[in-house]
Amino acid sequence: MFGISYWFLPLFAGCVWLGTLLGMLGTWLAQGSPHYPWQGVNQHVTYISDVGASRWGRPLFIAGSAVMVVVFDLAFISERWLRHKGRLSHNYSKSEKILSVCAIIAAIIGAAGLVLLTIFDTRDYPTVHDAMLVVFIAGYIISACFICAEYQRLGIHFREYRILRISFWIKLAFIFVELGLAIAFGVTQYQGHSNISGYLEWIVALIYILYVWSFIIDFLPAVHTKPHDNRFPPVRRDDDEMAMNTQAQGTLTGGPVYSSGGYEHGHQGETDSYGSQQPMADNGGLYNPPQQGVVAPSRNF
Repeated sequence: MFGISYWFLPLFAGCVWLGTLLGMLGTWLAQGSPHYPWQGVNQHVTYISDVGASRWGRPLFIAGSAVMVVVFDLAFISERWLRHKGRLSHNYSKSEKILSVCAIIAAIIGAAGLVLLTIFDTRDYPTVHDAMLVVFIAGYIISACFICAEYQRLGIHFREYRILRISFWIKLAFIFVELGLAIAFGVTQYQGHSNISGYLEWIVALIYILYVWSFIIDFLPAVHTKPHDNRFPPVRRDDDEMAMNTQAQGTLTGGPVYSSGGYEHGHQGETDSYGSQQPMADNGGLYNPPQQGVVAPSRNF
């Protein structure tokens, strides 16, 4: 929050988690793929938790997980702060702010679940370990649900920001994929198919990295809005009413309708998404710096 590149937070968190997993898997393979006493008799594919319960794997598992979730939760908090400061598009209503706060709380709960499952390892505390695994997965899936709900509401009002839709669909895909894999993991483990569930656990952990990295694109607009003049103007309650009152006027005149605040409206010839005659930014339409004094009517996401 002190002039750092915020997109570095999810990038670093994902790299830490990836490094932790590769370090544990690589060392296990280098040791000749040992079969630990706390594994199943016919289990040939080791769980992440099995490696994490070994004498050398436990400190790596705890340290890597703790660093990852702390940095990742800082990304959640930073996103809320950036929207408040206008570095990202402002929340349009209190309900969006509530959804954002709920996402942060759920992420913190999920983070606590991951740290606790590394401390209460599967060798000495199997019941507590499994319970914390459920807390970890459920916490981040619920957090992703709140984020999707927030972004869906943002997209209704700020359809010109394609980056919101991209992030929404990525996180929605994460919810369905991870939920399906988590259910398959639980079913195969319960039925005694330990090798299949072992593969599924590693896949779930790797897909989680992609989810963490998906937050990089959420912070990209903050790179362009660092100067105060480029920040998003605050959303006012009367923006929608003003847009509705001026929409007919803008359509008849064929030009943009200006007021003291808002986001975009009106077209004339080849215009950008803000209704001005300036060329679009060379970024594929993902983000265009906000312009003061243009009103945008709400549109469907």
